[in-house]
Amino acid sequence: MSRQLTLKNSFAVEGKGLHTGLNIKAVFKPAEAGEGIKFVRVDKNPAVVIPALAENVVATERGTVIAKQGEQVSTIEHSMAAMFALGIDNCTIELDAPEMPILDGSAIQYFEGLKAAGIKELNADKDYFYVKEKVEFSKPDGSSVVLLPDDSFSANVLIEFDSPVLSNQYATLDRLEDFGKEIAAARTFVFVREIEPLLKANLIKGGDLENAIVIYDKKISQEDSDRITSLMNLPPLQLDGFGYLNKKPLIFNNEPARHKLLDLMGDLCLVGRPIVGKVIATKPGHGLNTQAAKAICKYLRKVEVQAPKYDPNKAPIMDTNKIRAMLPHRWPFLMVDKIIDMSDKYVVGIKNTTYNETFFNGHFPKEPVMPGVLLLEAMAQCGGLLVLSLMGEGEYSTYLLRMDKVKFRQKVVPGDTVIFKMVLTEPIKHGCAYMKGYAFVGDNMVAEGLFMAQITKH
Repeated sequence: MSRQLTLKNSFAVEGKGLHTGLNIKAVFKPAEAGEGIKFVRVDKNPAVVIPALAENVVATERGTVIAKQGEQVSTIEHSMAAMFALGIDNCTIELDAPEMPILDGSAIQYFEGLKAAGIKELNADKDYFYVKEKVEFSKPDGSSVVLLPDDSFSANVLIEFDSPVLSNQYATLDRLEDFGKEIAAARTFVFVREIEPLLKANLIKGGDLENAIVIYDKKISQEDSDRITSLMNLPPLQLDGFGYLNKKPLIFNNEPARHKLLDLMGDLCLVGRPIVGKVIATKPGHGLNTQAAKAICKYLRKVEVQAPKYDPNKAPIMDTNKIRAMLPHRWPFLMVDKIIDMSDKYVVGIKNTTYNETFFNGHFPKEPVMPGVLLLEAMAQCGGLLVLSLMGEGEYSTYLLRMDKVKFRQKVVPGDTVIFKMVLTEPIKHGCAYMKGYAFVGDNMVAEGLFMAQITKH
């Protein structure tokens, strides 16, 4: 499993806000493992910290807005998309206004600034959200966000507008590593016909032809055009024909679709965990994107811990022979069949149960159930394998001293494949190891508890 990431050094960006028109400075700083991404309004006394999580989203009109303690930060999606792409888990962004700078309307300056600042590993494992089954979020207008199981993150976006200039477009990102060259430079866009209503809604005060693609697709009079440009403090535009009004040409033929994919990634970053799965979005927008992020967060709070991903086709880290070489237990008391994942913080093991297990024959034989104490023993053996793998030279044994807060949530019956995950809750010291343990069948947690073990050198 990969380590959590943060910045090596701080870096700053400065520019005007799209909606406020204010000149804004944002400083990106390293953060400790587990702190996550958070925005800090340093223009307030005391400063207000706003974690970048879906639960804090309060508005999605022409940008994503998060708030805490009555203070907000808007237009966060471009910087969030850049951090999503680079795998940054922990970062503190200090800013002196209620909005992030719009810069050129894309994520490229954020992306390049983050890369230039450097990225470093932290001494903690990433906590992924694995998409394990199809999940769909949709609206009556035909817009939808669909998540599908996959081995890595990828995204497809389809946009559709009733416009002779911008109708249907499609964009895709197959690998996060391609974000910098394929997506980051795609700019936000607006239709001329939308500008006056947005200004009346007290939005896009800082909008201009340098920070957004402006699309002219429905005829308006020169008088109306002059009034709009006057409201935006821009020189008059000569509207000769439908098309894009920017002097800078499109970077990509499908730049608007690519920008919608960028926005999607920025909004899904509000889940607070890297996503492993494929996302297919049709006519996405900040409202639907953040609705999906909120639903994922709600699911993660409910399940507390996701079951580890198990691919029976992959070779294990430890098979039964390696396990027998490390543990003194033998049949019928060796309760772990293989180890499929391990770091210096956690271990994931497997137990395949069959009706031939001796305990099934005697424990409720008419309705056989694996005894809960044996589930705990199997979890302890997994934990023992983790601890023994961390010891230096010499022969060691581990002995279970204590269990606390044990819960049995579901029966384990013949034919179940039980997945165990044991996590060290603190460094090993004074010959003792403290762990939190979980047991799963499929996606369902069947048991959990806290374990303390003594380590003895022979």
